[in-house]
Amino acid sequence: MKNPDVDAWLDAYDNPMKPVVAAMRDAILAADARVTETIKWQAPTFVYNGNIASFFPKSKKHASLMFHKGADISGDFRYLTGDGKEARSFKVGDMDDLSTKQDELQQIIRAWCDQKDEA
Repeated sequence: MKNPDVDAWLDAYDNPMKPVVAAMRDAILAADARVTETIKWQAPTFVYNGNIASFFPKSKKHASLMFHKGADISGDFRYLTGDGKEARSFKVGDMDDLSTKQDELQQIIRAWCDQKDEA
């Protein structure tokens, strides 16, 4: 379910990646009914039994999601990148790129939710 606070954030979001961010939001919320959204760190953040991922709103060349504990998500996800101890990034350059990556994005969201239910 869409949060009106995130709607308001998107309405005010002045960035060339706005359509991609909005489409990614829709894909994430459609991926799993367990996921909710809120505004944290001045950006849309997706939540289920902890913070899943937040948009990095200043990026203008791609829409970027930071998966806070992305290193802990089970599965082989080629678009979930980074080598830090915990965080991973998921970047989308445009709507065509999203169409290529959307299935994986939704798989990542479901994997997170499933892991949280098993914990």
